[in-house]
Amino acid sequence: MKLLRVGPAGAERPALLDRGGVLRDLSVLVADVDGELLSDASALDRVRAAADAGVLPPLGGEGLRVGPPVGRVGKVVCIGLNYHDHAREAGAEPPAEPVVFLKAADTVVGPDDTVLVPRGSTKTDWEVELAVVIGRTARSLDSAEEALAHVAGYAVAHDVSEREFQIERGGTWDKGKNCETFNPLGPWLVTADEVPDPQDLRLRLWVNGELQQDGSTADQIFPVGEVVRYVSRFMTLYPGDVINTGTPAGVAMGRPDPKPYLRAGDVVELEIDGLGRQRQQLKDA
Repeated sequence: MKLLRVGPAGAERPALLDRGGVLRDLSVLVADVDGELLSDASALDRVRAAADAGVLPPLGGEGLRVGPPVGRVGKVVCIGLNYHDHAREAGAEPPAEPVVFLKAADTVVGPDDTVLVPRGSTKTDWEVELAVVIGRTARSLDSAEEALAHVAGYAVAHDVSEREFQIERGGTWDKGKNCETFNPLGPWLVTADEVPDPQDLRLRLWVNGELQQDGSTADQIFPVGEVVRYVSRFMTLYPGDVINTGTPAGVAMGRPDPKPYLRAGDVVELEIDGLGRQRQQLKDA
């Protein structure tokens, strides 16, 4: 299923995109697409049955804002340097263990919402990423196979980053990762049953119409199952939590000088096979 949330920010309603491309209203069945729904197998079965039966009322989608596909996100866990080609362009050795950092949940915005360039920023960068959405509470999992059974679904994420704040200002990466609007998510949450192999997805990103990133999750250093297993050893993952699993090569930071960092007025578009497409225009904060 392709689950999403539509409407004004803070007042989104649950929806489903059916196999014919028709947007359907889910509010007749569930209150929201959130951790409570994703952890409830019987509720998801009812949604699936209603979708298959064609009884969900259509929603007029024209002009309707698409919000983040998951409501009330608890936390956003991110994995750095998780693609072989991105590690090479960064001049870094592949890490022996996943590089983990956090983004605040309030960085999450809709897939087509405006991205704000922070005040004083000269190095705002792009990163297309596969996002994993957790569907079952995960604590100290023992295997990658067990970890994948805890995944509710997948989505497109844009891990926007300010490289000066992240790397040159001391301390941890968090300062360059938690600026307002720095995690567009969606358009859809595609349930795990429709993604048979998360290591066989193509990711692409364009800036002002020019292709900048073109990679595959097959190039991940730590595959999705191992990422979820590893993270669960250090923190409890709850339904509705999000893990951004890293970005392939092609970020601005990896380019020759002068590096083409993002500015107000730029347009970023990104997509992952089967998971949908995002489009953001940048403005000054």
